[in-house]
Amino acid sequence: MTLYIFNTMTRAKEKFIPMHEGRIGMYVCGITAYDRCHIGHARSAVVFDAVVRHLRKRGYDVKFIRNFTDIDDKIINRAAEEGIGTTELAEREIAHFHQDMDALGVLRADIEPKATEHIDDIISLIQKLMDKGFAYEAGGDVYFAVRKFPSYGKLSRRNLEELQSGARIKPGENKKDPLDFALWKAAKPGEPQWNSPWEPGRPGWHIECSAMSMKYLGETLDIHGGGLDLAFPHHENERAQSEAATGKQFVRYWMHNGFVTIKGEKMSKSLGNFITIKDILSHFHPEALRLFLLSKHYRSPLDYSPDALEESTSALDRCYKALFEAQQAIQVPVKKKRPLPDEAINDLEIISRLVEQVNQAMDDDFNTALALGHIFNAVRALNRVLDKAASQSSALYKPGLEQSISVITGAADVLGILGMEPAEYIGARNMQTLAASGLSEEKLQELIDTRTKARQEKNWALADNIRNELSAKGIILKDTPSGTQWSADL
Repeated sequence: MTLYIFNTMTRAKEKFIPMHEGRIGMYVCGITAYDRCHIGHARSAVVFDAVVRHLRKRGYDVKFIRNFTDIDDKIINRAAEEGIGTTELAEREIAHFHQDMDALGVLRADIEPKATEHIDDIISLIQKLMDKGFAYEAGGDVYFAVRKFPSYGKLSRRNLEELQSGARIKPGENKKDPLDFALWKAAKPGEPQWNSPWEPGRPGWHIECSAMSMKYLGETLDIHGGGLDLAFPHHENERAQSEAATGKQFVRYWMHNGFVTIKGEKMSKSLGNFITIKDILSHFHPEALRLFLLSKHYRSPLDYSPDALEESTSALDRCYKALFEAQQAIQVPVKKKRPLPDEAINDLEIISRLVEQVNQAMDDDFNTALALGHIFNAVRALNRVLDKAASQSSALYKPGLEQSISVITGAADVLGILGMEPAEYIGARNMQTLAASGLSEEKLQELIDTRTKARQEKNWALADNIRNELSAKGIILKDTPSGTQWSADL
């Protein structure tokens, strides 16, 4: 199979050919560590987590780097507001990031460098740019001279005239041209600072990613990713300073995920319309959020709403319920080996093709939406097989059901879903539904016992009333030879 990636630089899908056969160097911009992560951060993290998972399943040795910006104007300002040091603030929010991402099943990057741990690398890169005439010092600051890099704007499809019309030199800036951007900022009173060949200060935002990515992956990266909002100016500036310093292509394939919106408006902290991952996970299962984030192609905008998360929860419920029922069916002792009907054989064949279908979808520019569609189709096929197994008992269903569980969970792993034991998931959802009903386990059992007695006494009206009352609360009763069992109405 051939893998294709939409390259932001060329605005086209391109056949993926890594620089070194079998090995991939991949860098994704991480967070600026000054506040809790919102759902926009979650989308980028989950999207590129799925990318890494698929590349590794395809057999590539992926070296994955995701950085932390731990010194920045926002960090300095927030730390001052809270009356704490910038390091304390950044470490706290990095810990929050890991907490959120671990809950979402996002794999840790191979290396997670911090800007403050790479000051020497950053200074060395800035000095190289100065020596080559691409950067200059002014008042203790160091700036990149944009007009000296002829292809500036190529990544973001912007020209210098367009940029010039809206550019201004802000008070306190010493740059020669409004288009130039800071590589090093001289420290203001009370700010964190590091010694440099210029003035004591700190790095600009863009230079850190160039220094850290090239330190760990070399002067040319296979893949560089991030949110669409980073294409300009961050990635444009990264490309300019990196290629100016090395004279080599900085990135072979640029990838950008689309925005998360609320009612069509971009979600961001600056607009004040963001929803934190922590808040969402207090109401929804982490895999439901993952499923939602992967439900559209990564380059498309994704509109958030509680209703959309409810739909993802229902879809997740259906998948786990089918897997749980398949596990239960396997445990039922059956001796007869009746031949399976053609319909069941056809559905088992549908399921058997799932891994190939998911791989094809992911090979086509990581089309997670299509991959999910294939998984849901396989789950529907599994439900049909379960219906056949219930109506026609046969020991010959067992191998097919066992294989179906393995195939579906294996295919879903690339998306980071269906990773729990089905019984554990169903049990948790049962208890969640019970809590929402306002009933305790003891009270529920009392109602079940009352209904059982009513049925024994042929008081069908009371028995039906109890069943209906519980059904209205999302609790379903199932009468079995060993007694009445309850479950959530998933």
